[in-house]
Amino acid sequence: MYGRRASQLLKEIDSSEAGQLAPFNSDVFDQVIRECNEHNSQFQSMIRKMVEQNLDIETTRNEDHYGAAIHHLSLLRNKRCLMAYMYNRAEVIQSFRWKVGPVLPHDIQEKLHFSEKEYFKNHSAAIKSYISEMDIDLTVDMVPPKDPYIQVRVLEDIGEVSLGDHSVSLTKNSLHFLRRTDAEQFISQGLMEEFLE
Repeated sequence: MYGRRASQLLKEIDSSEAGQLAPFNSDVFDQVIRECNEHNSQFQSMIRKMVEQNLDIETTRNEDHYGAAIHHLSLLRNKRCLMAYMYNRAEVIQSFRWKVGPVLPHDIQEKLHFSEKEYFKNHSAAIKSYISEMDIDLTVDMVPPKDPYIQVRVLEDIGEVSLGDHSVSLTKNSLHFLRRTDAEQFISQGLMEEFLE
């Protein structure tokens, strides 16, 4: 039945947890593209047949007209489903930039199609360019913090890191008192957490 594969992609998005991505379904996506090409080929063939018979395409109502209409509508439906699939994935990918920063964790990267990885890279570059052009960091909290410094616990070995005017060795389970802006990128990547006593 026409459109079944395309609706499978939408069911996949509907069943996934909000803000999470399932691995890109290349097999079904490619099958839908092939189905679209098939619909287009059939549509073109039926229209060509009507033109060869000198029939008015707009007013003739025969089996070729209705067949062409079915193929055309199926093509449009598949196109809408593909666009909805990609749009929903793009929204989640954009949200990752704000949640985890400019570098995606390996487990998320494995779920992305090559074009989605490129999209994330370009989206991050656009945000970085805007931030530097406006000279304002949009990745920090929108509400001003009470204290510019926070106490953090390192969750994974990060190593020696240069923070502004000094460097710090960030080893697993060590506690540090850092500027909030310095710690934010590590917190968003899951490498450290704010330590609340």
